[in-house]
Amino acid sequence: MRGSSSSRWGRTTGAPGGRPGLGPGPLGLAPGAAEAPLIAPPRRPAPPPRHFTVHLGFTAPGPAQARELAVGYAEALSLLRPELALGAAALSPADAWHRAERLFCGAVGPDAEHCVDVAGHPGFHHAAGPGGLGWGDGDS
Repeated sequence: MRGSSSSRWGRTTGAPGGRPGLGPGPLGLAPGAAEAPLIAPPRRPAPPPRHFTVHLGFTAPGPAQARELAVGYAEALSLLRPELALGAAALSPADAWHRAERLFCGAVGPDAEHCVDVAGHPGFHHAAGPGGLGWGDGDS
């Protein structure tokens, strides 16, 4: 193509001085008229979002060290991607996913918060955030 200065350009685009009988606007539409969509909307509504799980493999000398590493990985990922469900994180041996254990407490507080401390922690439960609400029987 040599450029858009051709004398035919105005006739093919419907620009002023274009094809006769098409009206004042592009494609012969009156100014302000809506164009009909070329693609019809879907007949079915979009499905709701689904939950998915990512499995990350790593090595550790034993279960205690694996739990510590897994908690660190989960907390680090939740800082990078806040939409991750930190409370749903679990740990299992690589060959036995059916033996998954929760990494975080998840206890529900008085204002429907979830405890984000590690599972089996001593003391009060704590909500997410630096000033998160604490609740429970921490001193007993």
